[in-house]
Amino acid sequence: MVWSRNPLPRLPLAVAFLLTFAMLPSWAQSAPASLPAIDVLAQSPADTDTELQVICLFRSDSGIALKGALAELDEKTHGLLTDLRRPSHFHGELGETILLTPPAGSLKAKRLLIIGLGDPQTFTADRMRLVGTILLREAERLGVSHPYFAPTIKDGGVDRFSTGDIAVPTTQGFLEAYATEKHLETIGASSGKVPTQLTYLAGKQYQASTQSGIDKAIAAAAR
Repeated sequence: MVWSRNPLPRLPLAVAFLLTFAMLPSWAQSAPASLPAIDVLAQSPADTDTELQVICLFRSDSGIALKGALAELDEKTHGLLTDLRRPSHFHGELGETILLTPPAGSLKAKRLLIIGLGDPQTFTADRMRLVGTILLREAERLGVSHPYFAPTIKDGGVDRFSTGDIAVPTTQGFLEAYATEKHLETIGASSGKVPTQLTYLAGKQYQASTQSGIDKAIAAAAR
């Protein structure tokens, strides 16, 4: 086999940069140099001391009982989640949201945002990309710079995905929304307060898997 020694013509640095930039997805073309800080904390969403705690719920007619952190939240809020899951209150359709002020003396979190996940039987990890986007934009709308997030998927009755599988698309959606909002900020089309930090909650046994998923999404966004 004969290898050609003729080198490819060198492109000026500026031209090479523009060509590389043009190959990126549209959201990444406007991505800021820095990304928001994302850390993993082994804590129940029922115990967090934060301005905004975000959780997820499957469709209210799923018939699946709340367990784990969701059951704990329900108990501490005197049955608030059980009451909300009546079809006439919160359907839990994908992307549906409801913002609550926890009853006095129940939770340390000042506000509780619930994001619907839709039908648990047809749930896929890809849905969490939309959840991540909603998470950032709702936090910005509320003026919260550091939200806390717990996917509460296992606690909602779906156990067929690893926490890392869930963390990847969630983080992707969060970072994509962040990049878009920062771009709007730079062109004067947004006056919101874009979150600069996210605390992602996971059970102690799931910390490593969750961190791995977040790291994978951050690495992809930083490329």
